[in-house]
Amino acid sequence: MRVLGLMLLVAGLALVAADDEVKTEDSVLVLTKDNFQKVIEDNEFVLVEFYAPWCGHCKALAPEYAKAAQALEEKKSTIKLGKIDATEEQELAEKHGIRGYPTLKFFRSGTPIEYTGGREKDTIISWLEKKTGPAAKELETVDAAEEFLKENKVVVVGFFKDRESAEAKAFLSAANAVDEYPFAITSSDDVYAKYEAKCGSIVLFKHFDDGKAVFEGEVSEDALKKFVAAQALPLIVEFSHETAQKIFGGEIKNHLLFFISKEAGHSEKYIDPAREVAKKFREKILFVTIDADQEDHQRILEFFGMKKDEVPSMRIIHLEEDMAKFKPESADLSADKIEAFVSNFLEGKLKQHLLSQELPEDWDKTPVKTLVSTKFDEVALDASKDVLVEFYAPWCGHCKQLVPIYDKLGEHYADSETIVIAKMDATANELEHTKINSFPTIYLYRKGDNQKVEFRGERTLEGFIAFLDGKDAAEEPEVKEDVEEDAPSKDEL
Repeated sequence: MRVLGLMLLVAGLALVAADDEVKTEDSVLVLTKDNFQKVIEDNEFVLVEFYAPWCGHCKALAPEYAKAAQALEEKKSTIKLGKIDATEEQELAEKHGIRGYPTLKFFRSGTPIEYTGGREKDTIISWLEKKTGPAAKELETVDAAEEFLKENKVVVVGFFKDRESAEAKAFLSAANAVDEYPFAITSSDDVYAKYEAKCGSIVLFKHFDDGKAVFEGEVSEDALKKFVAAQALPLIVEFSHETAQKIFGGEIKNHLLFFISKEAGHSEKYIDPAREVAKKFREKILFVTIDADQEDHQRILEFFGMKKDEVPSMRIIHLEEDMAKFKPESADLSADKIEAFVSNFLEGKLKQHLLSQELPEDWDKTPVKTLVSTKFDEVALDASKDVLVEFYAPWCGHCKQLVPIYDKLGEHYADSETIVIAKMDATANELEHTKINSFPTIYLYRKGDNQKVEFRGERTLEGFIAFLDGKDAAEEPEVKEDVEEDAPSKDEL
C-alpha cells in the first residue's frame, strides 16, 4: 500500500510539473493567467505582447516578434518574449490596462513599463538590449565590430578614446535616448583602421543606400538624434505595417507621400528618379511611397480625399496636431516638379489643402442641414443663431447609431428661427479653424460670439434638447479628452 501511495505521489508531482511547463510557439512563451505570474517572477526581463487573433496589426507583428525571440534565444540572452491572447485572458488584460492591440509591456524584475520601440526584429532587440544593458556596446576587436554590423541593419558607432570628452558624453546621451537603433563605442586602433575612421568620428552604418553616413557638425544629443532619424531610414521609405512606427514616430514631421501603383511600374518610372531630390532634403522632409494597390491602404487615400484613378500622385503632410495637408498644382511627378513642390512647402509658399465636397442641391431642405467646407462658415458662424454641428465619418459605428436621434432633433427644431441642426462628413470636408480627431464630435457654435462649445452630454433626444435650451449651453468651451471612435491612427495612415 505504501509503494502504491508513493507511486501515486510521484505521478501527481509529474502532472503538476507538466501543468507548470510553459508552452512556446516559435520561441515565444504562451502566457495565461495560470503561468503569467510565475514567468514574470522567474525571469528578470520579459517582453509581453497582448494581442487579439483577429487584429491585423497583431498578425503583421507576429513574424517579426517570433524572429526577435529566436534571435535572442540563439544569443542565449536572458530576455524572454511572451504573448497573451487578450480576448481569452480578459482578466489579465484588464489588470494591465490593455485598451488596444497589440500592446507590448516590458517587465523588468516584475515591474512593467510601456514598450516604445518599433515592430521589426532588429528594433525590438535593440530596444530590449538598451533597457537591459549599456546604452552603447563596447567593440574591442574587429571581429566584434564586424559581427555587430552584420547582425543589425542599422548601427551607430562612436570612435572615442577619451570617454570623458564632451563629444563622447553627448554620444552616450544620444545612445541612451534613441531606442530604435543599437549604438556601439570603440577605442580600438584596429577597428579605426578597418573602417577608416578618425578619433571623434560618429558613423551610422546601414545595409542600404550608400552603406554609411558620417556625422558632421557640432556634436550634441539633439543633433545626433536628428542625424540618426534622417539617416537610419532609406532615402525613400516604403510604407508598411513594419515601417509605420519609424515613419510616424520619428523626428522628421514633414512627409512627402508618393501614391503609386507597383503593378503599373510606377516605382521605376517615378520613384527611382526622385532619389536625387530626396538627398537634397534628407534632414528636412521624409519621402514615403504608398502602394495604392493594397487594400489596407485605401483608408489613407480617403484621408487625403483621393480616388484610385488619381494615382500616381503626391501630397505633403505636416505631422503636428492639425495634420496639415498640401497638394501640388499638377499631377506631374518629374524630378524638377517634385523639387519645386518641396521647396515651396519648406519656404512657406504653399496654402494648406482643405478637403471639401460639392454642396448638395438639397442641403437645407431637410431638418438636419448638410454642410460642406465651402458653406460651413456662412451657416455655422451666423451670429444670429445657435448652430449645432455633428462632425461624423460614414464608417463610424457610433455615428450610425446616432442618426435616428439626430434626425428627431432636427425635426424638433425645424421651425426654430434661432437654432439650426447640421451635420458634416469630416472625412471629406476640412476646416482651418476646427480640427476633428474622433467621431462623432459635436460642437455648438453659439450665437452672438460664435464661440464653439463641445457637447459632452448624453446622446439622447432629451440630452440634446436640454443642452440647446440653455441648461448646459452656458458652459465654457472645453478641449476634448475622451475619444469614442478615432479617426485613422498613424499606423493606418
